[in-house]
Amino acid sequence: MTPLSVPQTDQASTVRVGLDVGGTKTDAVALDAHDSLVARIRLPTQPGAAGVLETIRTALRGLTDQCTAGDVRSIGIGMPGQVDPGGSVVRHAVNLGLQDLDLRDLLERVTAVPVSVENDVKAAALGAYALRGGVDEALGYLNLGTGVAAGAVLNGELWRGSAGVAGEIGHLSIDPTGPLCACGQRGCIEAYAGGGAVARRWGRPGAGAVHEVFDAAEAGDRWAQRMRGEIAWAVASAVRVLTLSLDVSTVVLGGGVAALGGRLLDPVAEVLEQEAKASHFLASLRLADRVETLPAGSLAAAFGAALVGQRPH
Repeated sequence: MTPLSVPQTDQASTVRVGLDVGGTKTDAVALDAHDSLVARIRLPTQPGAAGVLETIRTALRGLTDQCTAGDVRSIGIGMPGQVDPGGSVVRHAVNLGLQDLDLRDLLERVTAVPVSVENDVKAAALGAYALRGGVDEALGYLNLGTGVAAGAVLNGELWRGSAGVAGEIGHLSIDPTGPLCACGQRGCIEAYAGGGAVARRWGRPGAGAVHEVFDAAEAGDRWAQRMRGEIAWAVASAVRVLTLSLDVSTVVLGGGVAALGGRLLDPVAEVLEQEAKASHFLASLRLADRVETLPAGSLAAAFGAALVGQRPH
């Protein structure tokens, strides 16, 4: 696997800004005309509409202080929650305390710069696609964090669906008798592989629950080993669904859970290989060879947000 890395440059003219606004932190980057990185900053995210706006303003000031010359020509923002197809209104961003916020309108008033908003997972999908050199005709991105969601880039364009909610793959039920999911169904992919659901089943709430499960499994804990197997099976199911529905050539795993790297990738590949042994059709697809992970600390989401900012919705 070739690591995804952001190209660096010391030159700056007009720049495009991208912000990945998360529930706890915000990553922001500035790109030059050649998609090379000229500035970056990370800071805590302040919740609520006023807090998010102040976070964005602080990030913009920090980026422009780092840039040696030039003006900001566009701003792209990746946000959790549902974003309307027009790239303006953010809905149901629960972790940020936002509901029906026209973020584009508010920011364009204070910056006088064109702004576009996108769901954070979709922005990360576009970033992963670009950082791979734009070589994939169809790329899937699977975000494994507190929840599970996917994004896809088809022929260089984000696939959003009719209402901007395409990719909610975490709420696909793979076992109708499985654990209850927050969406009300049973046995959803997210109920097995989402960090929040894993923490509840593990019985030790916290952002590091999935890593704790893997550590305990490697130490011989039987319950942890069962959970690790279920996580790998659920992620493999998501990979299979993305491939069978969109024929993506690559599925990139990102998010906090994907920071496990090979510790996650290896058991996922093992599940896919075992399934292939029972199906000549699945074997012909070589699903295990299509999966890779983002490196820890990747700027794919912020990088993708900067690209979103220059593209019309």
